[in-house]
Amino acid sequence: MSNIKVFGGSSHPDLSQKIAACLGTELGKVVTTKFSNGETCVEFGESVRGEDVYIVQSGCGEINDNLMELLIMIDACKIASASRVTAVIPCFPYARQDKKDKFRAAITAKLVANMLSVSGADHIITMDLHASQIQGFFDIPVDNLYAEPAVLKWIKDNISDWRNCIIVSPDAGGAKRVTSIADRLNVDFALIHKERKKANEVDRMLLVGDVKDRVAILIDDMADTCGTICHAADKLVSAGSTKVYAILTHGIFSGPAISRIDAAGFEAVVVTNTIPQEEKIKQCSKIQIIDIAIILAEAIRRTHNGESVSYLFNNVPL
Repeated sequence: MSNIKVFGGSSHPDLSQKIAACLGTELGKVVTTKFSNGETCVEFGESVRGEDVYIVQSGCGEINDNLMELLIMIDACKIASASRVTAVIPCFPYARQDKKDKFRAAITAKLVANMLSVSGADHIITMDLHASQIQGFFDIPVDNLYAEPAVLKWIKDNISDWRNCIIVSPDAGGAKRVTSIADRLNVDFALIHKERKKANEVDRMLLVGDVKDRVAILIDDMADTCGTICHAADKLVSAGSTKVYAILTHGIFSGPAISRIDAAGFEAVVVTNTIPQEEKIKQCSKIQIIDIAIILAEAIRRTHNGESVSYLFNNVPL
């Protein structure tokens, strides 16, 4: 493809490399350094004048540093006369702060949207936003891709008894996501109602649905400390499930997450690689990966060529 440049930030170099390989191109040259006081400095090693530029940077790791790096990269490209700059953000940072749910709280996802727009981004490509209304925070086009087609493929390829499975949402908020997957597999679904005493701590859970003697597949968009999904797994096992899987789009896995997964009754915890998982896989044998580089690469290709990306909402590119 002509007039296209793909650059990778420092948050997830492996995914950036895979996306470039899927597109049959090389990653553009960019050097990121820090001054002694912690300021980020970005320098592009090649011309972007008149080019269609895509910058891959996920909201993970040192989130604030990586977000600032992305903003600086976008600004540098606009100043260098790039024709269009698209931020490819597989895991959108601050997506959980999408509403004012406490007195004097910030709507930080809206702030991030404003920062990306002001920095000069012309287009955003992301995946499984924690709240789909975040798209409305932008005045520029946002393509919110879904991991669902890749999840369906993984289930059919790796769970032999998937026709007798039940899809489970670990909370009421994920009911729409779970019913969509259950409908496409033509299986039943259940959900777990949870009550929290405070953030990242679940008080009690109530299972709605019959999981006895069935394979239970927990579906969620992200897991951080994994308290919710691990409590849910124990609830499903005690309710008679034969096997319990968890499939997540964004595996943040902070704090005690890995030890909790090890102790819980999971057959496997499957995550996409929107966030780097190499170190987590070494620590926990239950974690498996769904590679979504081909989906992001196809979204980039279709965007560059002016084609519709809606095909990707229901299909995994070959």
